[in-house]
Amino acid sequence: MHTHTKYTPYPTVKLDKREWADKSFTVAPRWVSTDLRDGNQALANPMGIEQKIAYFKALVEFGFKEIEIAYPSASQTEFDFCRCLIEGGLVPDNVTIGILVPSIERHIVRSFEALRGAKRINMHLYNPTASNQRDVVFRRTKEEIIALALQGVECIKREAGTFEGDVVFEYSPESFSQTELDFARDISNAVIAAWQPTREHRMILNLPNTLEACSPNIYADHIEWMSKHIINRESVIISVHPHNDRGCAVASAELAVLAGAQRVEGTMLGNGERAGNVDIITLAFNYYAQGIDPRDIGREYKDSIRINSQSGKGGVAYILKEVYGIDVPKEMQTVIADEVKRLSESRGGEIGSEEILGIYEGMIRVVKENR
Repeated sequence: MHTHTKYTPYPTVKLDKREWADKSFTVAPRWVSTDLRDGNQALANPMGIEQKIAYFKALVEFGFKEIEIAYPSASQTEFDFCRCLIEGGLVPDNVTIGILVPSIERHIVRSFEALRGAKRINMHLYNPTASNQRDVVFRRTKEEIIALALQGVECIKREAGTFEGDVVFEYSPESFSQTELDFARDISNAVIAAWQPTREHRMILNLPNTLEACSPNIYADHIEWMSKHIINRESVIISVHPHNDRGCAVASAELAVLAGAQRVEGTMLGNGERAGNVDIITLAFNYYAQGIDPRDIGREYKDSIRINSQSGKGGVAYILKEVYGIDVPKEMQTVIADEVKRLSESRGGEIGSEEILGIYEGMIRVVKENR
């Protein structure tokens, strides 16, 4: 029996002029960690509060400026975690924390309660949009689904009016990748019109590859089509949230950025529900390989290179070149590496880049003095 015939090909997108295919990378997108929400949902035993706090601190140390921390209206643990971060003063002033919330009033109110006291938050609203969700699960018409989204927008606007911190608004047509494009456009434009973003206070439109059922080029076509058909485009940041069901999440994210996306939501090493999320580490290093610095996620490359007694002369020379722009003469590389090994063995640990620089400069002084 040919069981593959039960599947139908994913529909393609008609673009009058496909532009993304002729573009190349120039800057990295905005990076958003969803480890504490998407990644946590993937665990058989979700993290407790102490584990989530430790993870949050690590994400801040990595340099993330946008972190989706929880789904606080879903459980008491998630709610309490938000309160611990805020009441404990663990959120740096330059970090925006975000949460996911369905377009249901009690969930929205509860989410604002969870984030009370934060200086800058991201309220990420979503509601079902795919045809099977509309027809089978919610049994609502397209018009009723749009009305549901707008109810959520109005509720967030009302709650934001009394919130003391800054509120960034994000909207996701849930299961965007399984939603008819014209309906995704219609509901997104209705939300944009209701929120009324400006160039100074932009909103985020997140277009998730919720279930990766298409090839990366078709996903890119979807993003370009939406980018060309939403209203008030200059006041909207297009974000993508690729999953990895086909194993193509990284490629989908890269092509989506070429197609107009300005922001990528993902997790470290791709951990996430089902087949996982886009792996931000792989994606970031792919950009690095095209000449764009991981510093865009707040990380110095020199911080990730480690030198110890097992390192060769190439690694030591690379540190001096990459971090300090010093081309070490080949005749000096072995001598420097030997001194680094000696110091590492005597200490029993790693040697920092500053120490390697000191060894190099000391040897240069000796050479000059002996001339």
